Amino acid sequence: MLKSTQSKKSTRAILDSIRRIVRALRVSSRFVERDMGISGAQLFVLQKLADGSALSVNELASRTLTHQSSVSVVVSRLIERGLVLKIVSKKDARKLELRLSKKGSAFLQRAPSTMQERLISAVEGLSAKQRAALSDLLEIVVIKSGLVNDAPQLFFEDEKEEVKQK
Repeated sequence: MLKSTQSKKSTRAILDSIRRIVRALRVSSRFVERDMGISGAQLFVLQKLADGSALSVNELASRTLTHQSSVSVVVSRLIERGLVLKIVSKKDARKLELRLSKKGSAFLQRAPSTMQERLISAVEGLSAKQRAALSDLLEIVVIKSGLVNDAPQLFFEDEKEEVKQK
């Protein structure tokens, strides 16, 4: 009986932590959408382009710690809004690079920091051993939950489309 109570407490504590993280990401994304007119994921990508260097989609995916296909969707929306430019590489004319437009740079001047950045900082603040353990345990939870085949997207970017499809 004691073991069952302890198990429930630890399971609840884990789920409460996940709930706090998801809620913070959702609230942050809604705030950005309401006040800035773009998603939190779009703001996060813009901020990764803020240093002024032109990046390939793969380089941007690396900076955002996500998959290339996920970043491509977000970048397409930012290009449509005129916040990001797609330019031919000066080093290799066969390649395209992404850069903030003047409008995108001005946009970032009034933008808040993102919850994604806070989470990344928190995770990077863990020791290598803690990060490895957390990664391993979360991967097990994903597998046991049957979510292993779900493509990881930038937080809440495709939420509206997914709701429409269900």
